[in-house]
Amino acid sequence: MAHEGRIALVTGGMGGLGEAICMKLAALGQTVVTTYSPGNSKAGEWLSSMKSGGYAFRAYPCNVADFDSAAECVRQVVADVGPIDVLVNNAGITRDMTFKKMDKASWDAVMQTNLDSCFNMSKQVCDAMVDRGWGRIVNISSVNGQKGAFGQTNYSAAKAGMHGFSKALALEVARKGVTVNTISPGYIGTKMVMAIPKDVLDSKIIPQIPMGRLGKPEEVAGLVAYLCSEEAAFLTGANIAINGGQHMQ
Repeated sequence: MAHEGRIALVTGGMGGLGEAICMKLAALGQTVVTTYSPGNSKAGEWLSSMKSGGYAFRAYPCNVADFDSAAECVRQVVADVGPIDVLVNNAGITRDMTFKKMDKASWDAVMQTNLDSCFNMSKQVCDAMVDRGWGRIVNISSVNGQKGAFGQTNYSAAKAGMHGFSKALALEVARKGVTVNTISPGYIGTKMVMAIPKDVLDSKIIPQIPMGRLGKPEEVAGLVAYLCSEEAAFLTGANIAINGGQHMQ
């Protein structure tokens, strides 16, 4: 897939889906850099555990919801490692509650971390990708951005917005060798999903999935790897569902 020598930046790479994406891209020969929340006290521990597993990642603190923090993070990465060829906007949070109970802070936090971050991070790398004539931006959305979810007006709005962003930016850079795509995973067996009570998973969620199981982080990471490859050069502005058949369009 000709990944060797590329530099990839994965936001929110220290857990679940992000970790699997980091490992997959590194296994294919990319130099992988990830971001972590400035308040994350376990970043060093994660890097050490990855190193003992054979993965030499670099990690930088970054509040992806803040434009200046994103700019400083990317400036540091480019200075230390080199120009970024691949950006995976993976960082995200949930603040679930019904709209009736939702406060402005819960709305703002999700919109800023999940949607504003796409602008904040992509803005730092896109022009340089265009100048070099090659780049890949992959935005990690959600099945709930496609179909909606009870108690997730903030999350569903932000995740749907990510794909609108992808389509418009894809049009602007299509002739420049840069692709921009969205992936919308369904329920994947990450720590966040596994924290859902087992009776809820077994009675409410898995019965909605025709395949009868949760997805694996590695399955999503494989799709990310394809979108970041040379072979995916003609694929842009797409939203690819990977949800076990839970929602089809």
